[in-house]
Order: sequence, then structure tokens, then C-alpha cells
Amino acid sequence: MAPLYTLRTDGGARGNPGPGGAGFVIENASGEIVRRGGRFLGSVTNNVAEYEALIWGLETALDHGVARLRVCADSELVVRQMNGIYRVKNEGLKPLFARAQKLLRRFESAEIVHVRREQNGAADELANIAMDDRATVGDGVDLDDPAQPPLF
Repeated sequence: MAPLYTLRTDGGARGNPGPGGAGFVIENASGEIVRRGGRFLGSVTNNVAEYEALIWGLETALDHGVARLRVCADSELVVRQMNGIYRVKNEGLKPLFARAQKLLRRFESAEIVHVRREQNGAADELANIAMDDRATVGDGVDLDDPAQPPLF
């Protein structure tokens, strides 16, 4: 059976809407961070930033050969929408939701769970660094870089 990886995502905006950032970390089964990234998003809402973090993390995990994934996010709205508990009513979130759902279906197995903010510190830090620097940071920067081997 393929190893289980953990994706932690976080996004935020200062001002809502305002300057936003997305961050993610991917951990192997031992809890070691194997990929991470933070990206400045320009002016967005908190919820858009949360979805952008999720999408970027899912894309990175897929691009690096992850088959089984546990996603941990501190956005109750995103987790509940992705799990079908809440409907997506906001027109701006509908395409992001659809894209995230499509990516999630590409994994052999995947689940999304809500965690407390303290459990997402590394992803939060990357999102904030990206907002502060108005830049992309971490090693999840170039998804097409052949120098980044599969995770296993």
C-alpha cells in the first residue's frame, strides 16, 4: 500500500479582502516536511486564500507522486464545503471548489479534516511570509522542475 502523506494548508488576507497569501506543507508518514510553499495572491478574501492554499498543496502532492493523502486545514468553511456538509453559495468560490474536488478525486484515497490553528503553524507561517515579502517562497515553487523528484 502507498504511504500516507499529510497536507497542511492555510490561507489568509489582511483586510478581507486585502493582501493575501497561501501556504502549505506536505509531511511524510514520519511527520517530516518534504515539500512546502507560500505564495502571495494579491488582493483576495480569506476564503479564496484558503482554497488557493488547498489547490496548490493538492497539485504539488499529485505532481510528486502522492497516492494517499490526509488534508488538514483550519478553515471550517472549506473543510465543510469540501466534505459536502455546507453548500458553496459564493459565486467566487464555486470554481475553486470545483477545481479542488477534481484534484481530490485523482488520489487513490484522500480525506479532509478540520484541525485547530495551532496544528497548522508551518502552513500559516509560509502564508504570512509570502504576504510580507509579496513573493513565492519554499520548495513548492516550480511544479515542473525536474530536479524535484517524487516523494517516494
